Amino acid sequence: MKILIQRVKKAEVTADGQRCGAINQGLLIFIGFAKGDQFDSAKKALDKIKKLRIFSDLKGLMNLSLQDIDGELLIVSQFTLCATFKSGNRPGFDPAMPPAQAKKLYELTVDYAKSILPGKIATGIFGSDMQVSLINDGPCTFMLEF
Repeated sequence: MKILIQRVKKAEVTADGQRCGAINQGLLIFIGFAKGDQFDSAKKALDKIKKLRIFSDLKGLMNLSLQDIDGELLIVSQFTLCATFKSGNRPGFDPAMPPAQAKKLYELTVDYAKSILPGKIATGIFGSDMQVSLINDGPCTFMLEF
């Protein structure tokens, strides 16, 4: 499982021309599930994400977490995070979890996020062609692998 985390001032995702998720200050996370990933890893990842001290305190130091600032979370599925470029120049997606399994794991992950974070949780639409707009704060971008 690969999770790309972006600290944002605001972000939104649209699918089929319709806005389906939007947040203000918080985190935009892109999550890609690989074959063999389990819900337990997703839980550990979210438990870690909610505590990451990546928001600035009054002194400008990264000392505050998403839960400290009552930040919002936008979760977007992105199987391309699992791509490999082992041969040639075209990405290979064999490591990615099959869509039906990944959708179930994505839905469980979103439900878990809603249960552990009191703030707003927004999502994209799994498997859709989505457009994501954001104002990256910093910029601050981090990669987690579980």
